[in-house]
Amino acid sequence: MKLRKTYFFAFWSSLYITTLATFVLLLLYYISVSHVIIYQFFASFYAVLFLFSFLIIQYRVERFIYLRVKKIYEDVSLFDVSDMYQTTVTSDMESLSRQVQEFAENKRHQIEVLKERECYRRDFLGNVSHELKTPLFTVQGFILTLLDGAIDDETIREKYLQRANKGVERLIAIVKDLDMISKLESADLHLNMQPINMVVLVQGVFDLLEMKAKKKDITLSFDAIYDAPVMILGDAERLEQVLINLLVNSIKYGNIGGTTLVSLKDINNKKLSISVSDNGEGIDKEFHERLFERFYRVDQSRSRAQGGSGLGLSIVKHIIEAHGEEITVKSELHKGSEFTFTLKRQDIV
Repeated sequence: MKLRKTYFFAFWSSLYITTLATFVLLLLYYISVSHVIIYQFFASFYAVLFLFSFLIIQYRVERFIYLRVKKIYEDVSLFDVSDMYQTTVTSDMESLSRQVQEFAENKRHQIEVLKERECYRRDFLGNVSHELKTPLFTVQGFILTLLDGAIDDETIREKYLQRANKGVERLIAIVKDLDMISKLESADLHLNMQPINMVVLVQGVFDLLEMKAKKKDITLSFDAIYDAPVMILGDAERLEQVLINLLVNSIKYGNIGGTTLVSLKDINNKKLSISVSDNGEGIDKEFHERLFERFYRVDQSRSRAQGGSGLGLSIVKHIIEAHGEEITVKSELHKGSEFTFTLKRQDIV
């Protein structure tokens, strides 16, 4: 068993003190008296003095180190002193140094996390403010113009009211998406897990977005013919929202006359891989890591011109993660994008 270094310190200190004290006592004894049991007496005195010296020095060293380490904990105001009482403070300098280093590293990590959260909170509030400000000022501008007299012109009145309504619809979309993310992050959203035929679900989204795709002459289709049902386990409503967000983005940033394909592939008969790919603008690799952040846009001005709340991909990521799965992206600039996520397979009974 490895001895503490303070034991060696106490041992040699006790040995020196005992030897010195015994030597002094021996001299005094020879000067004052001579006795037959002198050697037994000095042996006993030596042993007792050594033992008490060792215990006292060891105790004092431990108290010395403990009290000063405690003072260090208390002096560092960013640290929680109560953490010290949750772990045993040792007087072994190697263990003590390691504990203090681990403690400092843990606190440093906590401070970095807090800084990251503060930075994220600041960016998030700035993004929310900007996203809400744009449609609010737009609606306000149209309303003020109408109040200044334009309301008497029937043509202008109709046009401005329609534009103001679009601004309100965008505000509603942002608020709904924020509420959705809030529920997903707080685990307050209940998923209605049930068997789903992904072929039917995807085809339903194709039908829903058919007119939107036709405006840019974009073809929405499967990568192959799926005659048999492809069953998965999930929340149909939320997964439909995932597909809508991915396909809408594909249409927004797709080339005129382009194609968007959806593929369904088995993974070890236990999971299904669903991919949404296009031959549109594509995304530079340096932006991939931040694509799923709230309000993050690769091209700020163009993305806002395309509409939307800027929360679509963030919602997609949260919904897929709520299913216990993950989503990835592969994309090259001017060569298109491919978003892929996985879902659990459901055996057909």
